[in-house]
Amino acid sequence: MGLRGDPSVTTGGETEATCPYCGSTDTEREHPKGPSLCRSMFYCHDCAQPFEAMTG
Repeated sequence: MGLRGDPSVTTGGETEATCPYCGSTDTEREHPKGPSLCRSMFYCHDCAQPFEAMTG
């Protein structure tokens, strides 16, 4: 799959996610809640892939 480890980084109370497919930080949180309380759905603007990331 080409995943690059943990895609989420929490900084200053906000969550930024790095795309696990291309490594881009040009991502946007699509849904504040994913399948569980600690996961959110994100979208990468560079490679157009949705992905799930851990949130704090």
